[in-house]
Amino acid sequence: MRSQALLPFLILLAACQPQDPDGKPAAPPADAPPPAATGAPAAAPAPAAMDISQPITARGTEPFWALVIEGGTRMTLKRPDRPDLTAEAPGAALSPGRAVWVAKAADGQQITVTLYASDCSDGMSDARYPMAAEVVLLNESLRGCAAKTAELPRGG
Repeated sequence: MRSQALLPFLILLAACQPQDPDGKPAAPPADAPPPAATGAPAAAPAPAAMDISQPITARGTEPFWALVIEGGTRMTLKRPDRPDLTAEAPGAALSPGRAVWVAKAADGQQITVTLYASDCSDGMSDARYPMAAEVVLLNESLRGCAAKTAELPRGG
């Protein structure tokens, strides 16, 4: 009985669908997005892709440190009272809002650098950076902020 009551509504719904000249339902345009699954929540828009094509400088305080990534594969970590650590990575693993490098220094030491597309403050100045940074060594984890080297905040 219930299916008979729904029949007029289904006919009206079908009549409202786009039709081609032969009376068949029209196919969606080739560039149309796929239909959403019934009952599935709408997906949140993906964060903008990170541009790591230019040299990037990351900085941190307490302890003070700086890391420069050049060519997307070469990085140099500078810290007071320690020798510079230069390492090479095959490239970055990219995901929405994040880039991760796993690099090796000449002495075999591993350094993992993660940049996050996130507003960041260095905590000591009013400078704002477009990325947060994390540098992980064997016995040390450094956190700070990062930006394209050419776009570093003034005074930073």
